[in-house]
Amino acid sequence: MSQTALSPDTAPPGADPRRWRALVFIALAQLMVVLDATIVNIALPSAQRDLGISDGNRQWVITAYALAFGGLLLFGGRLADIWGRKRMFLIGLGGFALSSALGGAAQTAAMMLGARALQGVFGAMLAPAALSLLATTFTDAKERAKAFGIYGAIAGGGSAVGLILGGFLTEYLDWRWTFYVNVPFAVIAALGAVFVIHEPAGGRNRSGLDLPGVVLSTLGLVSLVYGFTRAESDGWSDALTIGLFVASVVLISAFALTESKVRSPLLPLRVVTNRNRAGAYLSLGLAIIGMFGLFLFLTYYLQVVKGYSPVKTGFAFLPLVAGMITGSTQIGARLMMRVPPRLLMGPGFLLAAVGVLLLTQMEVGSSYAGLLLPAMVMLGLGMGTAFMPAMSLATHGVQPRDAGVASAMVNTSQQVGGAIGTALLNTLAASATASYIADRAASATTRPAQQALQAQGMVHGYTTAIWAAVAILVLAAAIAVTFVTAGRQGGGPVASGSTKDGESADAAVEDEVAIPVISH
Repeated sequence: MSQTALSPDTAPPGADPRRWRALVFIALAQLMVVLDATIVNIALPSAQRDLGISDGNRQWVITAYALAFGGLLLFGGRLADIWGRKRMFLIGLGGFALSSALGGAAQTAAMMLGARALQGVFGAMLAPAALSLLATTFTDAKERAKAFGIYGAIAGGGSAVGLILGGFLTEYLDWRWTFYVNVPFAVIAALGAVFVIHEPAGGRNRSGLDLPGVVLSTLGLVSLVYGFTRAESDGWSDALTIGLFVASVVLISAFALTESKVRSPLLPLRVVTNRNRAGAYLSLGLAIIGMFGLFLFLTYYLQVVKGYSPVKTGFAFLPLVAGMITGSTQIGARLMMRVPPRLLMGPGFLLAAVGVLLLTQMEVGSSYAGLLLPAMVMLGLGMGTAFMPAMSLATHGVQPRDAGVASAMVNTSQQVGGAIGTALLNTLAASATASYIADRAASATTRPAQQALQAQGMVHGYTTAIWAAVAILVLAAAIAVTFVTAGRQGGGPVASGSTKDGESADAAVEDEVAIPVISH
């Protein structure tokens, strides 16, 4: 994209002159939330040892955060619409910083788990507020493409950066710094928000809070996320796992019915029944299923099978991060003005699938440069190219009063996708590994032979699950191409009120109202 589109002389009429500086602080807050998804995983073994956390309770360091974050996202998004996005952004930053400091100072397992749950609560306030501020600040299509390119690169590559930072902090400082590091991030982002970020005028939702919707959505999402988390540890046939899935279906169905009846719904159905946004939410969620599973398998492969240190493992993911940044800022952002989103999302997910397909050839002695490097580059380029238009489309044309909850749907699809990916692919891998080792155990009679069989079984399990990730990414591409029918996002405001893509005039007028400009 040419720099002229970003220069003050060609700024859109009424645009906030400080919007690009605001993007820095919004992106910093998003980076903090995304980093936390992986940085704590690296520190978990050290924290478990220091705090005396049992193996049975170890998973709750991750689960406590996932349940609070996933369950409260829609609530946090709607609070941003009602109380103000900047206000919720600051509350989320402050709470996340305090709960991170509490986690770093934890002396007992209970203190650690409480801190992780609080991180999830405030993260659920912060993430939708950040994305909705971005969506309502950048209303010109050219500038929106650039801004979402940067945001998409952070959202996609931040997890891999977390592996690097987590490995460095754990290996050279102390696991507690994986929590303390959030504090300076939050302080800088909060100061920037106070002095730089301005919220559009007239974008508040003045309706009351839908309390039945809050309760049903929170319980439904908690049941769903915990169901997948429990399936990973206790199996899919476990009675409580099945009960949680049944409860999630009942609660989410009741939530959908409630939202269709109440005057001021927590999640207006117009947000998710729009064909293009539905396609964006579905394809993003599916892509995250594949990507989260791959992060897990590649981390274990590099550390357990290849013997990499945490820091070396983190640096091994750098090509993936570079690919995501390039795909998002140099391919997705530049082409979004020229081609329809589906022609970026579909090919992007397919390129990622080809990269993942390469990893099905992984063996114990596979070369990093010969196999893993090209696979990571293709995965990063594909995901970066697809994520950027998908995230932009997920909030495109939404009324200002619904921007927070629409942004929360992006985060919810990612959170649920991550939970499904970790549980589903890990279960497939564990089952394939156990079967492989059982079939060959009789022939491994010496200690070296048994160790070799163990490594071969692990890799066989990874590659079996990776085949499933390939299929999931191909499905994401198919959904993107068939569901998303929006045309290219040309110059001017991103919302238009047109009746393209088969929408009725009433629906277009209702759901494609132009987002107001920044007030000074």
